[in-house]
Amino acid sequence: MNEDIERVLFDENELSKITKSLGQRITQDYKNKNLLIVSVLKGSIIFTADLVRAIELPSRIEFMQTSSYGSSSVSSGCVKIIRDIPFSIEEYDVLIVEDIIDSGYTLKKLVEHLKQKNAKSVNICTLLSKPSRRRVEVDVKYIGQEVPDSFIVGYGLDFADKYRSLPYIGVLKPQVYENQEV
Repeated sequence: MNEDIERVLFDENELSKITKSLGQRITQDYKNKNLLIVSVLKGSIIFTADLVRAIELPSRIEFMQTSSYGSSSVSSGCVKIIRDIPFSIEEYDVLIVEDIIDSGYTLKKLVEHLKQKNAKSVNICTLLSKPSRRRVEVDVKYIGQEVPDSFIVGYGLDFADKYRSLPYIGVLKPQVYENQEV
């Protein structure tokens, strides 16, 4: 897999520093709140696991899954919730944890959905943000790093369900994904 990587953007040490910094900020902001961390499957699972260990507060963890890409590497803009939270969230301050925000469609849909379920508050934490690809405005409270408009993989991010297990985030060589269906 490493031979498919053009360059490393964030190594393990850098990812750890980013995650710990976000965890400290979240710990301060959510003191005395009933925190529900919602991990967006599948990409954010590795980041979420590290982040919850960096948050020094009791919290509940739940998972949601969406689909907006179909068989393409570009979001269709039509977001479907495949897995929802199976209980009432009215007593919780919800923090959505995402690996990367690209177009913004998924997060916009999730925020609207969770607000309709009457959460006390809904905020977003993302490891990475790609503002050059944003198509809809999304209010993101916690951003680990902004990244260039490159195809990145690793640390949960994938291409065709591969590369998630890389311990770093790297730029995928174009010849790996060009002219291929996912």
